[in-house]
Amino acid sequence: MNFFRAISNLLRFDRTNWKALALCLFAAAIFWIFNALNKNYATNLKFPLHFEYDASKYIAVDPLPSSLALNVSGNGWDLLRKSLGVKVPTISMTLERPTEARKIVAGTLSPIVASQIGSLHVNYIVTDTLRLKIEPAAKRKIILKADLSEISYKKNFGRSGPVVILPDSVMLEGPKSLIEKLSDTIILKIQSTRVDGNVRENAEVIVSHKDLISRNPPVAEVMFEVGPVVEVMRYLKLKTPKIPWGTELVNDSVAVSFIVPQKNQKDFLNEPLLAELSDKISEIQKGETKSFLPIIRKIPEYAVLTHIDSIKVKKY
Repeated sequence: MNFFRAISNLLRFDRTNWKALALCLFAAAIFWIFNALNKNYATNLKFPLHFEYDASKYIAVDPLPSSLALNVSGNGWDLLRKSLGVKVPTISMTLERPTEARKIVAGTLSPIVASQIGSLHVNYIVTDTLRLKIEPAAKRKIILKADLSEISYKKNFGRSGPVVILPDSVMLEGPKSLIEKLSDTIILKIQSTRVDGNVRENAEVIVSHKDLISRNPPVAEVMFEVGPVVEVMRYLKLKTPKIPWGTELVNDSVAVSFIVPQKNQKDFLNEPLLAELSDKISEIQKGETKSFLPIIRKIPEYAVLTHIDSIKVKKY
């Protein structure tokens, strides 16, 4: 009976010494952890990955792999620090021919990695394959033009002078495949409403893949004078290609409307404008009647074409 009472007293919780008991348990846990961390273990860790190549000559089209997962062995303390991100070495890989390194089998990297991770031992590389897409860098100079179609003017006002763009071109640099796909001209969008005074606005040079293509400059300035304008109609004699036999033009001239600055009205009436009909009239089939819009040439820069009458062509 005394034996059971002694066991009961031993297991009974005494509120007067609970702090001492907790301290003993904490000390025991710390001792166990410290003892455990002095042993060697194996675990998976991610290491930052950096690729060395001439960035002035080559550009990564897709984001490069930023980390490499390894199964490593080492002292518990070292593994704990690395898992918490403390003093994790960056693995550096030199690419001698960046454009040819499309795929790197991770299993071939053990010798490179082993020399860069300190006292840890590489068991194997967890990451299966590193995929890269790097291209030669290319530069191209492209002309800038302004799109004024979304500008609205107050009544009887309009553009009365030439459009000036500063600078008139932009230098683009990026991956060769993307640079080669760009058109010869980049259009700058200008938006203003109820304009009755001279326009001077900055417009962004917009390109696709702007995260990969650098622009110099990224913004251009668009300027032009605004003043009183008038509507002028001109009747132009049609210049036609050789008309096939059996084909007839309903009209041999065309009415064309323009908006011109008031100050240029007299000069515009003497401008030698040309109206040409497309050679597609030869494609009309027998019995057909089709309408064509003539092409107006030699329009001075200060004039804006607003309307063209269509020309009917018949084939008997």
